[in-house]
Amino acid sequence: MRVVTTPLPDVLVFLPTPHRDDRGFFTRTFDTAIFDAAVAEHTGLSVRAADFRQDSQSRSAGGVLRGLHGRGGRGETKLVRCAHGAVQDVVVDARPDSPARGRSHTVVLDDVEFAHLLVPPGFLHGFLTLSDTADVCYRIDRPHDPTEDVGVRWDDPELAIDWRAAPESLSARDAAAGSWADLLAR
Repeated sequence: MRVVTTPLPDVLVFLPTPHRDDRGFFTRTFDTAIFDAAVAEHTGLSVRAADFRQDSQSRSAGGVLRGLHGRGGRGETKLVRCAHGAVQDVVVDARPDSPARGRSHTVVLDDVEFAHLLVPPGFLHGFLTLSDTADVCYRIDRPHDPTEDVGVRWDDPELAIDWRAAPESLSARDAAAGSWADLLAR
């Protein structure tokens, strides 16, 4: 498994090595030793593999955009992958003291490369489904607390995220999300 750093501090991409043959493939999707070593070497985060408490999965139709979502309070760490299909996955640094605040990074997560994206606390996260359907899996370091939910519109002009396409479907919550300026004011 390779670890790739990104232009955003503390955001990592984990790239498994699938073994393919005429029967299909086999790949390791998570390795605690590799995760812990990469986080210790490449980030300032204190999260360790043993800290993950919850695994969740979403299924989205083609053209669905989910996000941009985050958590207030102490935030949460997520390790995100696409188990089926493909998504354009986006993170935005929303940490108050970060020199990268307001900057975004995009990666395609799919069922070919099996990349995993480490989303640190204090980041917004969202994705656009690029395939007919996509199953996205989240490994999270603490239980969800809906009272800490924050969101920013996917098309906020200050963030200027380069989405591959306009979404075909949004939840009511995402359609009504506030602006980046609203989040900064809070």
